[in-house]
Amino acid sequence: MPIDSRGRRPEEREYVDPEERTRPMPIVAAAVAIGMFVWGLVYIGISGPYTPPQYGDQRTLADLSGTPAVAEAGAAVDGKAVFAANCAACHQATGAGLPGVFPPLDGSEWVQGKPVVLANILLHGIEGELEVHGTTYNGQMPAFPQLSDAELAGVATYIRGEWSNDADPIDAELFATEREAARRDSPFNGTEDLKKLEAES
Repeated sequence: MPIDSRGRRPEEREYVDPEERTRPMPIVAAAVAIGMFVWGLVYIGISGPYTPPQYGDQRTLADLSGTPAVAEAGAAVDGKAVFAANCAACHQATGAGLPGVFPPLDGSEWVQGKPVVLANILLHGIEGELEVHGTTYNGQMPAFPQLSDAELAGVATYIRGEWSNDADPIDAELFATEREAARRDSPFNGTEDLKKLEAES
């Protein structure tokens, strides 16, 4: 049997066949993975469709599609549908708003007050400090000039008569008049500007 210069036989010159060894997952990594899995199950359990509806965003898939509710000319406007598509995300379906963030519409002095003030709020929006029910909110409400006069009247009438509110309906003619008057080209500066408009009306 031939022997090489190092005195090795042929079989001794072969490399050892590789072998696969079992390497278990580190305990820390396993604990983290199990913990995340358990946390995910708990999170799904507590945040699924089991919470009361007033605690969450009540927008539907249609609302999220970005297509606003638009009424055909001469058609009756569903103020509740316009509210759901444009207002409920902030003020909530209950009209209670979100404490410290979005003011309530239920019982709001601005909703139940002079129609001309509410019409201008919807047409021009608000920014800055706004007092509702004795609580001051500091934020922004967008204007909705893209909605028709009928749609604005429908949503205004809806919120003035919904929940605990009991105020008179608003006609589309008021929105047409205020839109044509173009009282301003910027949002109202909170309570101060609204009180001025209230005093002038």
